[in-house]
Amino acid sequence: MRPVRGRLPLVLVVPAVLGLAFLLLPLAGLLVRAPWSTLPGRLVGAEVGDALRLSLVCASLATVVCLVLGVPLAWLLARADLPGRGVLRALVTVPLVLPPVVGGVALLLVLGRRGLVGQYLDAWFGISLPFTTAGVVLAEAFVAMPFLVVSVEGALRAADPRYEEAAATLGASRWLTFRRVTLPSVLPGLVAGTVLCWARALGEFGATITFAGNFPGETTTMPLAVYLALESDPDAAIVLSIVLLVVSVGVLAGLRDRWIRGAT
Repeated sequence: MRPVRGRLPLVLVVPAVLGLAFLLLPLAGLLVRAPWSTLPGRLVGAEVGDALRLSLVCASLATVVCLVLGVPLAWLLARADLPGRGVLRALVTVPLVLPPVVGGVALLLVLGRRGLVGQYLDAWFGISLPFTTAGVVLAEAFVAMPFLVVSVEGALRAADPRYEEAAATLGASRWLTFRRVTLPSVLPGLVAGTVLCWARALGEFGATITFAGNFPGETTTMPLAVYLALESDPDAAIVLSIVLLVVSVGVLAGLRDRWIRGAT
C-alpha cells in the first residue's frame, strides 16, 4: 500500500511526534548518561557476563518451552471447534495484562514446595522448582507464551484452509498436513511470535524475582542485576541496561525484513 501523500494534518502530526519523543527520549537519555569511559572495563566484568549469559540461556529455553506448548495451543484455539473457546482464549491471554508479580505468586502457589503440584514433585521426585534456574525458565515462559499464541493463532486464522483440505484429500495425515502445509503457511507469524516471546522473556522481572528469587549466577538475570545495581552503582545499572537494549534491538532489527517479506 502506498503512503498517503499531501499535507499532513497537524492534529495528527503533533501527538505523533510527542508519542515518538515519549518513546525515544528515555532511550536517548540512557545513552547520554552512559559511562562511556569505563564501559569496556565494566562489560568484561564477571557481573555483566554472568547475568547476560544466564539471561540469554533462560530466555532461549523459555522460548523453546513456549514453542512446544504454545504452537499446538494456538492451533487448538484457531482450528478446533471447542465449547467455550472464547473463554479459553481469554484465559490464555490473561498473562498479557496480569501484573508479573501476581504471576510469580501464582506459580509459587502451584509449583512451590507446598503448592498444588509442587508438593508432589518434591515428595515423589525430589524436584523443587522455586529459586532455581529452572524456575527462571518457567517464570519467563509463563509471561511470554501468550505473545506466541496470539501471533500464531492470528496467522492460522488468516491462512487459507483450502491448502490443508487439498492435502487431506490427497491422503496426507493430520500430522503430515500440519508439518508440511500449515506450519509453512504461518511461518511469518510464527517467527514474529517467537521473537516477541524471546524478547519478553529476556526482559522479564516481576515473576522471576517472585518465583525464582535473586541468586547471583543462578537466578540473577539482567533485569534483576539492573535493579540491584541501581541501588548501589547507578553506572553499572546503566551499562547493564545498555547491554539489554542492544541485544533486544539487534534481534528485532535483524528479523524485521523477514517479517516484512512474509507480510507482503
